[in-house]
Amino acid sequence: MSDAAQVVLISTSNADEARTLALALVTERLAASVNILPQISSIYHWEGILKEESEILLIVRTRADALGSLIERVEQLHSYALPEIIALPIVDGSQRFINWILGEVMTNEDA
Repeated sequence: MSDAAQVVLISTSNADEARTLALALVTERLAASVNILPQISSIYHWEGILKEESEILLIVRTRADALGSLIERVEQLHSYALPEIIALPIVDGSQRFINWILGEVMTNEDA
């Protein structure tokens, strides 16, 4: 799995938290890059109540073998009791870009 690139979706409550998470993930080499999409609308049930909130969405590029460390770090920094962290495999795309992702993200094996 070490040569598998992934996109991870993470929602946050505000722009400051989104920036903090993005900077931490890229600085700590858990992500190659992060896009911050402002002001998405989220509708969901939480603790039996229908909620509608404005959130910020992060689109994160990482390696499959770094996902566990990325999840752990997001859970440490995130304000939500249950943060959205959803990983999707990159099944195709620019191989040069995918190789860049794989080269930017460090794992325990790289240390």
